[in-house]
Amino acid sequence: MVRLILNVLWFVFGSGFLLAIGYGIAALICFALIVTIPFGVAAMRLAVYSLWPFGRTVVARPGAGVASGLANIVWVVVAGWWLALTHIATGIAQCVTIIGIPFGIANFKLVPVAFWPLGREVVDLP
Repeated sequence: MVRLILNVLWFVFGSGFLLAIGYGIAALICFALIVTIPFGVAAMRLAVYSLWPFGRTVVARPGAGVASGLANIVWVVVAGWWLALTHIATGIAQCVTIIGIPFGIANFKLVPVAFWPLGREVVDLP
């Protein structure tokens, strides 16, 4: 029940809706450019995770190979570093208040997947 309340508050006040729209637009652009479809899939994963982050976590996919590692290097250079820094800065700003601490933690959970998204998957916590 607490996860549901936190997710609803995140969606409304914690910028979950805006993050999901931003990542969704980036995914659509990547899908339109054909060559960048793997990045579009990663952006969609980020959109879904940023929409409803509480009660879920990111784990490494065991079958991810060298290609996803090389693509992650391209991702980090093009978009990953500034996305991760944005989530870190936002998380720090939200942790300044007691009410914002859960939202700051949710932003910190988005940092690894925003920095290195390929070869990872979002799973539900028990």
